[in-house]
Amino acid sequence: MARQTAPVCKLCRRQGEKLFLKGERCFTPKCPIESRNYPPGMHGKKSQFRRKASDYALQLKEKQKARWTYGVLERQFRRYFKEAEKRTGVTGLALLRMLETRLDNVVYRLGFASSRSQARQLVNHGHILVNGQRADIPSYSVKPGDEISVREPSQGNTYFQAVAKTLGEQPIPSWLQMEDKSFKAKVTSLPSREELGVPLQEQLIVEYYSR
Repeated sequence: MARQTAPVCKLCRRQGEKLFLKGERCFTPKCPIESRNYPPGMHGKKSQFRRKASDYALQLKEKQKARWTYGVLERQFRRYFKEAEKRTGVTGLALLRMLETRLDNVVYRLGFASSRSQARQLVNHGHILVNGQRADIPSYSVKPGDEISVREPSQGNTYFQAVAKTLGEQPIPSWLQMEDKSFKAKVTSLPSREELGVPLQEQLIVEYYSR
């Protein structure tokens, strides 16, 4: 399975903002953005003083930001966009909904993992169930009415026992509903634009692919 192998902290520095790709580390002083908030490389500091970015550069940057945030490779991201174009309604919103309703993202939103990459690993290893059936494909798209849970045998391992202590402390989106202090949740609806919680300008992404 293809995956992003670049150092994720460099991706945040390239964007000039936190993408929260490292989980808990992003909330500590160890986060590189705190001390080196400039692009990586020997000319990183100088690049801050270059001329104003072109429209294309802004569009590309926003597209990359969305890709890196959700951990999607270019070919897959392009397929998402083509599918979003076919759907009724606003293309940008359809694209973000498709990304937000990926199973790995839902596992992250529920607080079962501290980052999307960790959530992907949990899904790949078969710890997650959808409607009582094992689901080990991170890109699986959940739908309203789907029930997401952690396998009972998995709940007894060290990792999930530690997660259980803080479960419910992290606010979850209103389109997800979780049983109190349990590893069971339900998708109640598709997320609205206000509920996405990711600072993306999706119109720039649409403009990038519409060139």
